[in-house]
Amino acid sequence: MNTRTKLAIAVSAAMWMVPISRAVAGVDIAAGDWKVDFSGNVNAFYVGASCDHGANTAVVGGLACTGDNSSAVRNGLLPAAFVFSATTRQADFDIDVTIGFYPGINSSAAAGVNGAGQPSALATPGIDARQAYFTFGDVSWGTVKMGRDIGLFGKDAILDDMTLLGVGTALANSAPGNTSLGRIGIGYIYTDWEPQITYTTANLGGFTGSFGVFQPLDTTGYTSHNSPQIQAGVAFAWGDPKSDALTGKVWLDVVTQELKANSSLIAGYTTAGTSTDFRGTAVDGGVKLDAAGFEAVLYGYSGKGVGTTGLYILPTSASGDTRKSDGGYVQATYKFDKLKVGLSYGLSDLKLAGDEQSGQVNANPLLLKRNASGVLGFYYSLTKSVTLVGEYIDTKSTAWGGDSATEKDYALGGILFF
Repeated sequence: MNTRTKLAIAVSAAMWMVPISRAVAGVDIAAGDWKVDFSGNVNAFYVGASCDHGANTAVVGGLACTGDNSSAVRNGLLPAAFVFSATTRQADFDIDVTIGFYPGINSSAAAGVNGAGQPSALATPGIDARQAYFTFGDVSWGTVKMGRDIGLFGKDAILDDMTLLGVGTALANSAPGNTSLGRIGIGYIYTDWEPQITYTTANLGGFTGSFGVFQPLDTTGYTSHNSPQIQAGVAFAWGDPKSDALTGKVWLDVVTQELKANSSLIAGYTTAGTSTDFRGTAVDGGVKLDAAGFEAVLYGYSGKGVGTTGLYILPTSASGDTRKSDGGYVQATYKFDKLKVGLSYGLSDLKLAGDEQSGQVNANPLLLKRNASGVLGFYYSLTKSVTLVGEYIDTKSTAWGGDSATEKDYALGGILFF
């Protein structure tokens, strides 16, 4: 625990006049009927990116870099984090409020903390306030969540991604922003952090289910929303890691949303034969197994009208016909005492829409066909709080017209959780 953290805790203790305990994940403070927890992480990595210098490397939606090679000291897939949570029991309800601040170590530009960075003199990092919600419920019937938090669709894919503690594919390494990519767009569509009202059932013998209404998202030309985005999921988990030789979980999720063209553009779209609305829907699922230091993850997704990399990015042709997309990843890790070694391979495909395949609409030959990568990772537990990381990542992006780009990255660094 560093001096600044100790000072902050001492000040908090003086203000609250209450005892403090060091939690496994976070610093707990008892305050009357409330328990307050502060937790988070800090990480930094040296990343070298070797980019494709050849001709015919342009891929719209591709995630492999082109042009000059680059070196950076940057955040990994996780930004740094400082998360405040307070819990209590009132009138037979368990109540929680959580607010999370996610600063990067890299300098931000006008695009915001999650856009391209700005590594120049007198620059400053930004803060991504992605998490602010409260919950109420009971172990007997479940929990209601209201606010902004991680989504249901794609959540387990990123939380089980071994590069969550590292870097994965190094997005914009020459001017790094708040995070790298990991397997985002190269094995799964990013779950995102969205405004939501979600209900999760009680644990029923290992089974849980969730259903939520979410803020609908925009895409190019389609920003009118008459109904919410819907996400739902079911999961089953079994085994106790402390006593059972085999533990694991399986899950299945869905996301769906209707998107309508801007009212000011509908007349022009109709004249041009462009669809004025479409529904984008996707399902995903996976299985994770743990046995005696060995861990395996198999994940996949498939959708129509949801696009790739992020929800509703490149979901349609120029006329509004929906594109199909699918992908997934396979991952295996083994822990030798304090060292975990992992191998992972994943891909994300974007199909041409029906009118692009038939030639009714000219398909962009530079449009992404596939992003794929393989990762070799080493994760060493220096202490229970500090993990040192080394990764080698080989990424390739391919366009429908035949252009392709290859990126090779190596990352060395570490992450601390408190």
